[in-house]
Amino acid sequence: MIEVEVEVDGADVSVPEGASLLSAVRAADAELPALCSDDRLSPAGSCRTCLVRAEGQIVAACVTPAVAGARVETGTDELRQLRRDAVELIASALPPRALSADNPSELARVCRSLGISAETAQGGGGRGGDHTHPYVHLDRDLCIACGRCVRMCSDVQGTFALTLTGRGGDTVVAPGTGGPWAESDCVACGGCVDTCPTGAITEPGPGRGLTSAHRPAATRTTCGYCGVGCALDVITSDAEVTAVLPARDGPVNQGHACVKGRFAHGYLTSSERLTRPLLRRHGRLESVGWDEALGHVARGLREAADTGGPDTVAAISSARATNEENYLVQKFMRVVIGTNNVDNCSRLCHSPSAAGLTASFGLSGGTDSFDDVERSDCLLVVGANPVEAHPVVGARLLRRVLRGAKLVVADPRAVGLALHADVHLRPRPGTNVALFHGLAHVLLAEGLTDEEFLRERATGLPELVELLDDYPPDRVADVTGVPAADLVAAARLYGRAGRPAIVYGLGVTEHLHGTDGVRSLANLAILRGAVGSDRGHGVNPLRGQNNVQGASDMGALPDLLPGYGKVTDPAVRSRAEAVWGVQVPERPGMRIPDMFAAARAGELRALWVIGEDVCATDPDANRVAEALDACPLVVCNELFLSETARHADVVLPVASWLEKDGTFVNFDRRFQRVRPAVPPPGEARSDFDVVRALAALMGADLDCSAPADALAECGRVAPVFAGLSHERLDREGAVPWPCPDPGRPGQAKLYAERFATPDGRAHLASAPYLPPGETPDDDYPLVLVTGRRWAHYNSGSMTRRGGNLALDPVDFLDLHPDDAARYGVRDGAQVGVESRHGRARLIARISEQTATGQAFCSFHFPASGVNRLTSDHADTVTSCPEYKVTAVRVTVG
Repeated sequence: MIEVEVEVDGADVSVPEGASLLSAVRAADAELPALCSDDRLSPAGSCRTCLVRAEGQIVAACVTPAVAGARVETGTDELRQLRRDAVELIASALPPRALSADNPSELARVCRSLGISAETAQGGGGRGGDHTHPYVHLDRDLCIACGRCVRMCSDVQGTFALTLTGRGGDTVVAPGTGGPWAESDCVACGGCVDTCPTGAITEPGPGRGLTSAHRPAATRTTCGYCGVGCALDVITSDAEVTAVLPARDGPVNQGHACVKGRFAHGYLTSSERLTRPLLRRHGRLESVGWDEALGHVARGLREAADTGGPDTVAAISSARATNEENYLVQKFMRVVIGTNNVDNCSRLCHSPSAAGLTASFGLSGGTDSFDDVERSDCLLVVGANPVEAHPVVGARLLRRVLRGAKLVVADPRAVGLALHADVHLRPRPGTNVALFHGLAHVLLAEGLTDEEFLRERATGLPELVELLDDYPPDRVADVTGVPAADLVAAARLYGRAGRPAIVYGLGVTEHLHGTDGVRSLANLAILRGAVGSDRGHGVNPLRGQNNVQGASDMGALPDLLPGYGKVTDPAVRSRAEAVWGVQVPERPGMRIPDMFAAARAGELRALWVIGEDVCATDPDANRVAEALDACPLVVCNELFLSETARHADVVLPVASWLEKDGTFVNFDRRFQRVRPAVPPPGEARSDFDVVRALAALMGADLDCSAPADALAECGRVAPVFAGLSHERLDREGAVPWPCPDPGRPGQAKLYAERFATPDGRAHLASAPYLPPGETPDDDYPLVLVTGRRWAHYNSGSMTRRGGNLALDPVDFLDLHPDDAARYGVRDGAQVGVESRHGRARLIARISEQTATGQAFCSFHFPASGVNRLTSDHADTVTSCPEYKVTAVRVTVG
């Protein structure tokens, strides 16, 4: 980064080239009001409160570039008076409460610093407000029309939900749709609240008036919702959360957040939180003490292992748990029980990513940092709707597109980024492999490949060339429904880009042939030489849950130890055995679907489910419930009495992400700290403490007395993490893996020198297209796709216990108008949805977002029964369920 030196009030400061004089003044720690300015926004220069003298002229510092050698004055009496006059004029139009002593707004603080009294505010008010939204309240009388909220909504969030209306002194912010705020396009990211300098837009309740620029002491932690890994500052009072604010220096979110991380913390104090253990007696769950609950679990696990052997016990660990908790769970199963029967929910979402990326490149994570992805000149976004499922990433990608990057979206639905795409490919669900082969065919046919890269750093080209002969655009069009011209146009955009990047989501992985889909998609980056080089930014999965990457990194998998070493590899086992002091089982354990099948067959005697509502989120939910009911001992760690907990024999109340200590790994492999902001309610404990206590009851010492010890021990088992520690993360903020050396940075961009495959090369895959597990027919004529909505998260156990429920109150079934007319469905009508596996009830929502012959719904409302519909078809390599293709029919009434 090139820097320039500027003199501010006689002191030399350095700022990045292109920075403003306002940045230079702040670098010099000089106080300067700037009521229309926010570091996250482009400058406006409208309020005239940041006046300085530069090279003899009085200028607005926020819109004046810092030029090398410039001399800036801020402290003369003339400048102070000019700034005071500008602020005083703004304040005079506001009502007295704008400058009251208890007002924490930026304007009120500026007035106090300039000696402007509260009596200056003489405005009469009377313009009213809007309190219709659960998280955003508007007081029009405090609006100074600075436009910061409008620019935040457009420039940072990319929603364009706000505008300024009126003229002159009557100008005020308003929703662009013209109606109440709650009915607008607002997605409640909180950016407008965070940037408002006057308190015109605030968060209701105890967080009122707090912004990311001016806040009391806070606890820095990492968001526990999606896999983006936003850094958040948690404000508390009397052991309760009053506000959660995006960290301005957050490495991924950069001062931004979404409705979930910013506002959805009401579940913490829900009356439904579990605060004492529950034990089933005579068919009913009854409250008991921890000693009795854990004693029952310890006896049950020991009896199961003694009677049927260690492999009759299994555990499902959690993406909601920290790395240290996942590490301890898998260690408990292998050391205390003596089995590899441990898995986590990545089995249900991104296990094909781990398998596919490992086969193609050698490691199971994305190939590049998101910062690199954001610098690409062509984005290929496949099977993902980050605007809703990963809103902060979606906003950053949209900003990149609005600044000129080309965008190709492959998604059956016309949502999110697809609305801004240069080319939108809408393949039939289940035809991804054919689509990717069609794109690869065009790259080869038109000479858009990197021959040197393929010759020196890749293998498998002859086999792929032979396969691709069968995938010309016309044939691919027949299979996928994507017009041949669109396919060619998309391939050319990606193939001709200087620095293309691929970003994908669950629309690639959750298929019968999900691993083939990942590998076929990776082929495109290999053909272009766009991975492990400066000619592109690789292949990057958007992880769905906060720590789904970390749960697998820590070895909560039946066939892999921490760091992805195979349990069948004697060298890998011996390294773990040297640390743990016991022999590690060499036979891979059961995957989640295998656990349920074994329970139904009477072969699984104990199942410990940690933080996953498998009855709501796993496929073919009726069969999952049957498995739990058949298993003699089911233990569940939970925040609430979930659908799964209702089938459990013991329910243990545990801490949420805002109440625990440890680390998460986000979607681009960054380790970040998680810190407790408030204590868990009642007698609830962290999963870490629960595992340790249970091990002690069973006569074992897991050696890790604190989460920091667990991460340190993990580094000894898995050298890829050896350079990581809580102390380092406290100091540096975020560190990506691989990180084998505590004295060197982690590796954000992979494969610059060689791939991590045995031969050091990238491996092209030549898997043919095969049809999905289900196809529509006369009885079940529609294809149902399931996914996420913007306001909720997974089974909704946290987001449905707060204001998010007001934003998205029911589970909708999205239908195309033609299908709605065909089946006599009215918008807003209750409909039955039937598959070959079960039945659900939803509310119809009719739009052209969904293509004809298809339907879409989320799985955030377990009572709707959506996952009773989904099948037990699963990826042939990893057993990841085929959530994206279920044949259904719709009935009215």
